[in-house]
Amino acid sequence: MPPFDTDPRLLRAFLAVAEELHFTRAAARLFVAQQALSRDIRRLERELGAELFVRTTRQVALTPDGARLLPYARRVLDAHAELAGAFGGSARPLLVDLNSDGATAARVLARARELVPECELMARFESGLTWAASEILAGRLDASFGRAAGLAPTVCSALSAHPVRYEPMALMLPLAHPLAERETIALTELSGETVYAGAGNERTREWTDLAALLFAEWGIVLAPPVPLAVGAAEFQRVMAKGGHPVLAVVDFPAMPGTVLRPLVDPVPLSPLSLVWRKGLRHPGVDALREAADALARAEGWLERPAGAWLPERDLSLMRDRS
Repeated sequence: MPPFDTDPRLLRAFLAVAEELHFTRAAARLFVAQQALSRDIRRLERELGAELFVRTTRQVALTPDGARLLPYARRVLDAHAELAGAFGGSARPLLVDLNSDGATAARVLARARELVPECELMARFESGLTWAASEILAGRLDASFGRAAGLAPTVCSALSAHPVRYEPMALMLPLAHPLAERETIALTELSGETVYAGAGNERTREWTDLAALLFAEWGIVLAPPVPLAVGAAEFQRVMAKGGHPVLAVVDFPAMPGTVLRPLVDPVPLSPLSLVWRKGLRHPGVDALREAADALARAEGWLERPAGAWLPERDLSLMRDRS
């Protein structure tokens, strides 16, 4: 008879492989060595007395027993997260990734801290919801912000999302760029222009995907990958070397030597959601949701300009999660 005290770590390993169907990607998502991940899967298979994956040199697939285990593993891990939240309460810090300082997410966090001063809401400033989602599912992060529609469906299904804002997009331009003198920039003016939107950065795949959809409609060229820059100073240095305009949002933090110009005709939108693991219960998450709602009501964050550009998938997800 299989034991009833299976280590949640083994179930997290199984879930990562089941969702990625690739051991290397699953190991990267969990920040463990592939060899250690394989050991955990073999141990789980021994404990359950069942083969969970069919492995070949080309692909990984769930066996019937693996498919049968999948919903149970998700429920167990959700219950585990709920238990930790219920008994951790305000004594356990809530780790929140903001992607960058000074933007919409930072304002939501500041308001949430006012609502629950007894809770410790710890900010992290990494980059990209693709990365943050993997950290959330691995239990190393509690919440983040970003474009939920850009995540893999299996990842998105394991997360809860709360709409925060339709962020108008903007272009960050070097001061010497011909368009830097404009107050706004029409999308038609960018036809043939090369614009950087995070290509090659695996942490921000959801942002690059959104940019690619926009660029395809307006004849804009996606700038090639550049070295991953960590920190504002390094980002500014790398962007200056490339010389390309950068796709951003209107509240993107200011960078020396650049100007930020809103995009118009139509206004392209970036849908921002608060994201956390399904089953997590923590007063900090409740405060973040309340803070986002209050700011959205006060500043019209969830009102879309007439004729605004937004992919239907993003619009549907924002509606479904509201």
